[in-house]
Amino acid sequence: MKKIIFIQICLLLNIVASAQLSVVNLRCESTTNPLGIEAAQPKLSWQLQSSQQNVLQTAYRILVADDEALLKKNIGNVWDSKQIKSSASIQVAYAGKALQSTKKYFWKVQVWDNKANASAWSSTAHWQMGLQQIKDWSNAKWIGYDEPLDSLRIFPLIHQGGKRSWGARRNVLPIMRKEFSVQKQIKSATAFICGLGHFELFINGTKTGDHFLDPGWTNYAKQAQYVSFDVTKQLQQGKNAIAVMLGNGFYYIPGQRYRKMTGAYGHPKMIMRTLVEYADGTTENIISDESWSTASSPIIFSSIFGGEDYDATLEQTGWSKPGFNAAQWKKVITTTGPQQLIAQSQPPVKIMQRFNVKNKKELSKDVTVYDLGQNFSGIPSVTVSGGKYDTIKIYCGELINADGTVNQKATGSPSYFTYILNGNADESWHPQFSYTGFRYMQVHCIAKDSLQPLPIVKNIEGLHIRSAMQSIGSFNCSNELFNQTNTLIDWAIKSNAVSLFTDCPHREKLGWLEQTHLMGSSVQYNYDIATLNRKMVNDMVQTQYANGKIPEIAPEFTVFTPPFDESPEWGSAAIILPWYNYKWYGDKQTLLDAYPAMKKYVAYLLTKDSSFILKHGLGDWFDIGPKKSGFAQMTKMGVTATATLYYDLNILTDIAILLNKSTDAKEYKVLATEVKKAFNKAFFNSTTLQYDSASQTANAMALYMGLVEPQYKNAVVNALIKDIKSRNNGLTAGDIGYRYVLRALEEAGRSDIIFDMNSRDDVPGYGFQLKHGATALTESWQAYESVSNNHFMLGHLMEWFFAGLAGIQQSNTSVAYKEVVIKPEVVGDITNAKASFESPYGVIKSEWTKTESVFNFQVQIPANSTAVIYIPAKKGQTVLQNGKKATVVYASGKAVVKVGSGDYQFSVANN
Repeated sequence: MKKIIFIQICLLLNIVASAQLSVVNLRCESTTNPLGIEAAQPKLSWQLQSSQQNVLQTAYRILVADDEALLKKNIGNVWDSKQIKSSASIQVAYAGKALQSTKKYFWKVQVWDNKANASAWSSTAHWQMGLQQIKDWSNAKWIGYDEPLDSLRIFPLIHQGGKRSWGARRNVLPIMRKEFSVQKQIKSATAFICGLGHFELFINGTKTGDHFLDPGWTNYAKQAQYVSFDVTKQLQQGKNAIAVMLGNGFYYIPGQRYRKMTGAYGHPKMIMRTLVEYADGTTENIISDESWSTASSPIIFSSIFGGEDYDATLEQTGWSKPGFNAAQWKKVITTTGPQQLIAQSQPPVKIMQRFNVKNKKELSKDVTVYDLGQNFSGIPSVTVSGGKYDTIKIYCGELINADGTVNQKATGSPSYFTYILNGNADESWHPQFSYTGFRYMQVHCIAKDSLQPLPIVKNIEGLHIRSAMQSIGSFNCSNELFNQTNTLIDWAIKSNAVSLFTDCPHREKLGWLEQTHLMGSSVQYNYDIATLNRKMVNDMVQTQYANGKIPEIAPEFTVFTPPFDESPEWGSAAIILPWYNYKWYGDKQTLLDAYPAMKKYVAYLLTKDSSFILKHGLGDWFDIGPKKSGFAQMTKMGVTATATLYYDLNILTDIAILLNKSTDAKEYKVLATEVKKAFNKAFFNSTTLQYDSASQTANAMALYMGLVEPQYKNAVVNALIKDIKSRNNGLTAGDIGYRYVLRALEEAGRSDIIFDMNSRDDVPGYGFQLKHGATALTESWQAYESVSNNHFMLGHLMEWFFAGLAGIQQSNTSVAYKEVVIKPEVVGDITNAKASFESPYGVIKSEWTKTESVFNFQVQIPANSTAVIYIPAKKGQTVLQNGKKATVVYASGKAVVKVGSGDYQFSVANN
């Protein structure tokens, strides 16, 4: 009896221990349950949750099986890691049997902690392998409607500012189909497809997935992405139909309307393999080949810049369903495509939000302008009724003119979307392969002829499209101007996040590289972009020239003339972004993959000037000086480029050490020392103790990059502050320098200056943009109508909201926020601030409130992390931790407490 009771007690204790510790959020290659994994050793990650404080993982065990039933029995027939003594819970490399293409693997994790707790097994997660080699496509072929003559393949695309047509061009947007039969019970089915420029896949009449603008943009001369879909539930016994509609994207840009560039890699085409696995263990492949049929779609015009036209009278009912009569269709041609196909691993673009009309104004009986209240990236969606051949034409724009019409001056004109009615009851439509940035829609209702009534708009809305990157951060404080500024910046981030970060969602849609690192931290506090960063790094690697040059945009769809072709502050993203992806997410693999390109790029930069001073490029683009913003005015050419080179060399030194390349590390350290000497000789004034005539950008970059000798650091900080105050707390730094001004001030403990600089509603201040009606960050501080009003630069204050006001940071030696630092800056009239951010280890929270009598501070640190917390308290003040007197030390004018994971409450009475 006693033995039974003892066993029951032990079981109960085990259950309690397991309940105190659990494993959640399993990810493979930074994604939940991904398809199309190509890595031979995928990286596995998970998070710990515990009701206790100070929890650290001490061991883990991973099971991987190719049959979920086996995994439920705790059998890992593909990999059983056994218990491994380790604190690693992110980026753990798979180390089991060789993984097979297209195969699905199931996995789960158990962990142990430093309190002798063992977790229960996690829930089951899975990943499916992609097509790792050419042979895995099972002889699938590229197919199309037709192809242009070789003489008409023009790439890189020609930058023409949208002013010249490149001649008459066919603009057939094809639809394709194939039928097949299923006679056996289906276990699973996966479609692997690439359609260029973009595609939509249909099976038995239903669209597959909810993606928009698949696949992501790449350097089509070398690479294209394929997308993997689980289509098990879409197939049926008996007859089935697979159908595909193709769009142009950047693969083919017609010349009839506005375009930033024109040219063609070819006409739209596709390649596809559908793998069907049957319950009896057999498989079947339905591939793209000569057996497919094709016809023109109802899309009669499509341009990634100029809009899209859809003629509903050309619709062929049932074309994507089995049993359709395709006798009038023609056979596809077989053709060629990009050299390499890689899996799309970044988050897909999707319709993420819908905007209803806030106001409307009828300009005439046939023209109405609708205001959606928000400037965003997206497409119009309309429901209309009318006669056959009636037309709805929609002009979209960010602004309106004095007469109430839509203003397309800065976004590209003409650009519009057209729908031709088929005369059926209510008809609903939205574009499929184009988008723009807009707030207003000018809708023209056009009857077939003047004797007919006008078509009627029953409903119209805006569909916000962007990357489906996971939202992981939030910020709020007592200062409403800062809250509105945070929202303003956030809309610019969301509007420019597709398969890369664009500068603007309309006029250019190009991947200008500087903001991938300058705005990187701001974005990463709010969104999980680990895989998107990885994709953009690959874009840079694929775009690199043989001599090592990396242009200012990637993919380099068009080649700009100097100085817009190459600038170190832009190209250095190829070094800085992989490093940031490692520091934020622990992604070492991207460092390995990009390392040869990094070396090649630095070697290229070092050929530009034997004196180590780089004077080419754009410099501190769009700074604020006596002239209209554009080329650098306040900072000499050479300052920003050379400081960036020094930063590159220091990062490369750290990367080389991490990758065990000691010879490289020594070389880059020596080179960094030489660049530092040259920079200080060229730009530091030893009499006035400032850089480049007190340029804000020069002083700030020298401070942040570590170029200032220690004995001069305080003087340079003071010089930076003096210049800012002399301009009524005004900024002069531009696109490159602004982030470093904020970082240098914060690191110097002068967030009070940042507060003063940004508590204004004149130029240069975000308040000016807000006061003038901006709902997304504008390209210029003045919110000019002549430039973009939804632009992905100069939003660096968002980083300070999280890292400064809320104080969420990580230590210099930390990776992926393993060692958290919470160091809030209590400045100005702000009485409370709170932020949360989900690091790879879990959610980090910081929230403080200040009253006349007390400062209250709540912090949350995830399991398997530790933290150093800085509390605004002077010596002699009592700091309470969870109601008890805390043991503190003092540093940087604050009380400092070291804690493990858990929830903490601190309070300091104001004496």
